[in-house]
Amino acid sequence: MKVAVTGANGQLGSDICAVLRKENHEVVELNHDEFDIINYEFVERILKDIKPDVLINPAAYHHVEKCQNDADMAFSVNATAPFNMAKICKEINALFIHISTDYVFDGLKNAPYVESDCAKPLNNYGISKLAGEQMIATTGCRHLIVRTSGLYGINPCRAKGGKNFVELMLSLAEAGKPIRVVDDEKVSPTFTLDLARQISQLLTIKDSGVCHATAEDFCSWYEFAAAIFEFAKVDANLSMANPGEFAIKVNRPSYSVLENQFLKTRNMNTMRSWKDSLREYLIMR
Repeated sequence: MKVAVTGANGQLGSDICAVLRKENHEVVELNHDEFDIINYEFVERILKDIKPDVLINPAAYHHVEKCQNDADMAFSVNATAPFNMAKICKEINALFIHISTDYVFDGLKNAPYVESDCAKPLNNYGISKLAGEQMIATTGCRHLIVRTSGLYGINPCRAKGGKNFVELMLSLAEAGKPIRVVDDEKVSPTFTLDLARQISQLLTIKDSGVCHATAEDFCSWYEFAAAIFEFAKVDANLSMANPGEFAIKVNRPSYSVLENQFLKTRNMNTMRSWKDSLREYLIMR
């Protein structure tokens, strides 16, 4: 199967490409610096030339503060560009797999969100991603919108200065700095390699719709940090931050746990506990 991947040199995209190659798919890498997803004519020409069976789109403008300050760019990358790609996929009869986010929810449910729950984003990032989801659905192309959360991976994350949360915690511990982490935000930290493996299982699916794919179980960011130090056998000066201790630049959901209902009802869920995934990551890094 021929699979094109946008953002192929990114944190998630690079894992997707590696997993698909191991499974003997023909992978076409569309890297950030070479594939301008907001240039419709350029994207149309490239995709119609490639004629992929599947287009996977992990590329996004996902720096939350920058999205809040530049809504035009957020909507161009996260909504209009996916809409255009979906239209082209409709024309070339390709499956479009688009990566979305837990930030489409407001966190007030305080129970794992299923795909059918009403989305109520709190910030421009979430709003732009939800708009992208809705615009894709209007095209009539075969599509899967894969929502995930709390990503970390071996490859650098461009939007976070190259360090994911795990690496940030370990670098602070190595420097001997006191580390204070919030305990009032719940998430399912998700290893990009696990997500890439899960996405590979979706290439032949006939259904269209929304699919949640995150690590099983959940924790607070403080609990995640504590597990990082425990599993890595690192002594760290870690303490729990007080509620409201850190200034909030942009509203975020305090509870953004997703339930992989779509996958489970089809017996396709391969996502592991976040603790098992973290252990593998620490061995691989």
